[in-house]
Amino acid sequence: MPGAMLGLLGGGQLGRMFTMAAQSMGYRVTVLDPSEDSPAGNIAERHLCADYHDPDALRELSATCAGVTTEFENVPAEALQFLEQHCVVSPHARSVSIAQNRMLEKQFLAANGFSVAPFMVIRNSDDLSGEINAAFFPGILKVSQFGYDGKGQVRIDAPHELMDAFASLQQQPCVLEQLLPLACEISVIVARGFDDEISLFPVAENHHSQGILDMSIIPARIPEEIAQQARKMATEVAAKLDYRGVLCIEFFVLADGRLLINEIAPRPHNSGHYTLDACITSQFEQQVRILCRLPQGDTALLTPAVMVNLLGDLWRSRELDWRKVLRNPAAKLHLYGKREARSGRKMGHFTVLAETIEQALRQAEAIKASLRND
Repeated sequence: MPGAMLGLLGGGQLGRMFTMAAQSMGYRVTVLDPSEDSPAGNIAERHLCADYHDPDALRELSATCAGVTTEFENVPAEALQFLEQHCVVSPHARSVSIAQNRMLEKQFLAANGFSVAPFMVIRNSDDLSGEINAAFFPGILKVSQFGYDGKGQVRIDAPHELMDAFASLQQQPCVLEQLLPLACEISVIVARGFDDEISLFPVAENHHSQGILDMSIIPARIPEEIAQQARKMATEVAAKLDYRGVLCIEFFVLADGRLLINEIAPRPHNSGHYTLDACITSQFEQQVRILCRLPQGDTALLTPAVMVNLLGDLWRSRELDWRKVLRNPAAKLHLYGKREARSGRKMGHFTVLAETIEQALRQAEAIKASLRND
């Protein structure tokens, strides 16, 4: 109940927003993160500065926390397995181990009848010795683990490029995915409790730049039957994983109208940040509620919204004039407390609320342009 200590593996911005949600509900938070200066660690009641494998830190976390969650999928599954023996953990190690390995993820989805892009597993150079099906090209070669925000990916247009691309990724195990004509990309945040209660957030339409999410538009501008299909698939994936917590399913909407699962993220997601301002309950509050075995909150959308990421590229060695965002009374600014701005680094986001998608999009684009010209 409120007043209890909650544990968090990871100290990034998702953890920061989880911590803020937990604190607003009367909980305290201990963050385990190896960085001495992290967005979540800087505001939590306690920060254990240690490696995720550190047995002493894990024992302390399990002994002092009523429950433990995570804010990114590359937490070692072994750490979660250890914690599961001693306290409530959300999500469980099995879900995370599947989601953090692209090979296991694709195989899990395909084995359970979910539609994915045609793919080929490449474990080592021996898998490239035979003839490769030309149907995979053009394609994207993706490292199986630790790839995010467009990192660890190489586009390949012809079979003869594959060996060099594999070498450029240090011959790590990879998945080759066929590139298909897209209409758009969407995502669904689904929350599933220990009592099997399911809640779904509105479908977001996502736009990327250089592999990094740039903008989310809510609700997604797609036919209702596709939105219904996405919600149904998200619910089924959570059930097949026996998932407990907040989960994001990213989809490709193909030009021919088919819906494919791109990837799953066993945590709150960047494309769900709009929920902080545009929904009755945010994805982070829902994460707290599930971890603490509380009833889930209403996920209804209060108003159309557009969320825009703020990357370090905007800073150019000086602080931005945030009045350019806040002059709009319906714009909500969220900065993550990161001291160093770097190219591609997510430093914050803003969300514009409006009566219509068109109004929100027009205002968000105007704010983006003004910040670029700062």
